[in-house]
Amino acid sequence: MTSGRIFQINASRGGVPKHAVIAANVAPLGLEGDAQLDLVHHGGPDRALCLYSLERIVALQGEGHPIYPGAAGENLTLSGVDWDEVAPGARIRLGDEALIEVTRYTEPCSNIKFAFQDGNSNRMHQAKHPGWSRVYARVLQPGRVRIGDPVAIEP
Repeated sequence: MTSGRIFQINASRGGVPKHAVIAANVAPLGLEGDAQLDLVHHGGPDRALCLYSLERIVALQGEGHPIYPGAAGENLTLSGVDWDEVAPGARIRLGDEALIEVTRYTEPCSNIKFAFQDGNSNRMHQAKHPGWSRVYARVLQPGRVRIGDPVAIEP
């Protein structure tokens, strides 16, 4: 079982970047206090949460991209998790209460182009760069999450 931590919790009233919050309730439709502007491509029960890896962000920064936690619109920036295990079907325990299931890889959009040195967010496209995509998840069990909470991918 892979385990890590919630490095940052990110929310906004709509759009990106999302900004850090100390704690949040994970509800069936996502983080309470978070909103999406484009409900055709974001949100809903199967896209309730967006997750990304701190280690992937740091590696992208090493390539010269100005990305940072929350810039790509992820609700949860996770650290210490084997990102290759975070794939559709994976169930992830967040803290003591919340349980989520990864539903799919996200499609990068033009709204996050500011986070890339060349303005090309396809660096996060799963088909073009496997293992570098953010993921969407559905909420199986709501609960409260806090920065530093443990994260475990369940077997």
